[in-house]
Amino acid sequence: MSSTAGRWVVAVTVLGSAMAAIDSTVVGIALPAIGGDFHLSVSSLQWVVSAYLLTLAGLLLVGGSLGDRYGRRRVFLIGVVCFAATSLVCAVAPDAAVLIGGRALQGVGAALLTPGSLAILRASFVPDDQGRAVGAWSGLGGVATAVGPFLGGFLISAASWRFIFVINLPIAALVVVMATRHVPETTDPDAAGPVDIPGAVLVCVGLVGLTAGIIEAPVHGWSSAPVTAALVAGVLLLGAFLVVESRTAHPLLPLWLFRSSQFNATNGVTFLVYAALSGALFLLPIELEQVSHYSPLEAGISLLPLTFIMLAFSSRSGALATRIGPRLQMTMGPVLVGAGMILFRLVGPTGTYATEVLPAIVVLGAGLALTVAPLTTTALTSVTADHAGIASAVNNDVARTGGLVAVAVLPVVAGITGASYLHPSAFDAGFRTAVLVAGVVAAGGGLLSAALIRNPGRDRPGRPAPAPAPSYCALEAPPLAVAAPSTTAAS
Repeated sequence: MSSTAGRWVVAVTVLGSAMAAIDSTVVGIALPAIGGDFHLSVSSLQWVVSAYLLTLAGLLLVGGSLGDRYGRRRVFLIGVVCFAATSLVCAVAPDAAVLIGGRALQGVGAALLTPGSLAILRASFVPDDQGRAVGAWSGLGGVATAVGPFLGGFLISAASWRFIFVINLPIAALVVVMATRHVPETTDPDAAGPVDIPGAVLVCVGLVGLTAGIIEAPVHGWSSAPVTAALVAGVLLLGAFLVVESRTAHPLLPLWLFRSSQFNATNGVTFLVYAALSGALFLLPIELEQVSHYSPLEAGISLLPLTFIMLAFSSRSGALATRIGPRLQMTMGPVLVGAGMILFRLVGPTGTYATEVLPAIVVLGAGLALTVAPLTTTALTSVTADHAGIASAVNNDVARTGGLVAVAVLPVVAGITGASYLHPSAFDAGFRTAVLVAGVVAAGGGLLSAALIRNPGRDRPGRPAPAPAPSYCALEAPPLAVAAPSTTAAS
């Protein structure tokens, strides 16, 4: 970390991962402007978000496998270039179809660069400095995430929503130049066998089927042939994915991980909390802009305290969980998250930020600060140390999938369909129902923790408490941490 080479590696990985993180946060702020320009329905806005999450969730594990086998820097750079090129497609999209297609391809780029950024850090630094490097990456990445909504709101207000995608181009060019000159190439000599392409195809297409069926059901009816076919195909393909994973020698998703009840419970909590979070944050910017008449910049700024609270307290929460075990925080945290979401019911056409939005943001931030670090640590320590990388990757993918499902399901459950987001009173009624449902789902994660999560150091005599894991404050998913692999280069 004290070397110039080390600082270059940190800078490259922070910029690369921040590009994807910023894009994920600013698109939500831009949804009302995008919908207004293209005259979109709620289902089309859902696809703008879901298309990205579909390919990201389906290919995230593939991206990590490709980097281990063919070079982490190479795959990372391919992801950066893909993300930049598809950002340009989104920026110049003449209609919703091109924008949604561009977002799906953006997810492919993100799936290649996201696991690569942290894998490069772990592979490039000597063991004694890996923790410091990951800590710097986490902190700076959290700052970038915090800047995202503000930057997006400014660009939308000052120019156009298209500039939230244009901003990725100079960042990507800088990352490519810096990485080519200063990042060593590494591979994992222990990575064996082919990448599980059949598994990747099945899970991606299966998720597309389920998502399409759920999003389009309010438009065409649940009993219509296209919706029924999409839902049935989705279920069958995901079932086939599990069969393939149980039989292949090098599975994308090792099913033996799920022999651990602690790992299963942690992933259940992850799914519920991040589904609730993603669903609520998909609708909140629309509520603020369409109902409370915030500008995009004001909507972006209103969310800043959430990230600042997490930046300030997540590491302390992780340290506390190391001392007392994760169960208490993983029980109380999701309940606070749920309470924060229910407080969003105060948001409406009248009132002030201090009385309507800030109380919910503070409670939500406190809940997330309590939850995220212990949750991630528990996912890592639920399996043996040499499998911590794949355990964290699976946990990250569960969070993405939870978000995907919530963005598809929550508006349907709340009755937000068609062009209702253009009618403030109709959308406001649906939003109040949606955040209530999201709050109950998040609190369910706390109840699940109380019932199933155990404190290894206390509940199992003789077993030490887990070591603290790196914590990352991005809101869209928990940190993607990988075990330190064998490398071909060190700096």
